[in-house]
Amino acid sequence: MFSAGDTAFIIICTALVVLMTPGLAFFYGGMGRRKNMVNNLMNSAFIIGLGVVLYILLGYSLSFGENGNLFIGSLSNFCLFGINTDSLTGSIPTFAFVAFQMAFALITPAIITGSVAGRMRFKALFLFITLWSIFVYYPLAHMVWGGGIIGGTIGALDFAGGDVVHISSGTTGLILAILLGKRVDYMQISYRMHSMPFVFLGMGLLLFGWFGFNSGSALAANGLAAHAFITTAVASSAGMLIWILLRYT
Repeated sequence: MFSAGDTAFIIICTALVVLMTPGLAFFYGGMGRRKNMVNNLMNSAFIIGLGVVLYILLGYSLSFGENGNLFIGSLSNFCLFGINTDSLTGSIPTFAFVAFQMAFALITPAIITGSVAGRMRFKALFLFITLWSIFVYYPLAHMVWGGGIIGGTIGALDFAGGDVVHISSGTTGLILAILLGKRVDYMQISYRMHSMPFVFLGMGLLLFGWFGFNSGSALAANGLAAHAFITTAVASSAGMLIWILLRYT
């Protein structure tokens, strides 16, 4: 049954998750060298455009399309075919679910770009993110969340992207860094981060978005969402305190 409260909640959470992608641009841009600032901004900006269009065309269908197999969905919902304003996923319109999952599909490849900042040509990165989304992210989302082999058959639990988002992007970033090798001027010139205020701004936007990222994964405004909100606040704050203690003791 349709719930106006759950729908409004998921739409707000979706907006918060989308905000994480430009937040990541400031975070990476501030931590990197000044000459790479524009590159870091562009690396996140183009993913917003590419990711939205690609997800509507193929992403949702390959992730959650009906009649898929254990490893990838079908093309039954190509271009969101078969979905209308009356379609429901739980207590929310399917369009709201599509938008929420689309926001995940934006931030995940954006995380990868931090490992190649200033070291990968834009055209190559554009092509890589396109292919990676189609052949890695969408199948993995189906295997974990769409009833595939990891979530459906094995029964693994991934509440808010630990597998689909973070393991996939972290592993990919590490592989790319290894393949690209060291920078040509590594250990030859001094390395200074561009802007601590940008890092703090990016961190704040990411933390702000995380509350929507985790709470919204309950797909309803309920006790589970509230629990995820509190867990996010406690975990991030505890991590900050531990870092301070390790750094200054």
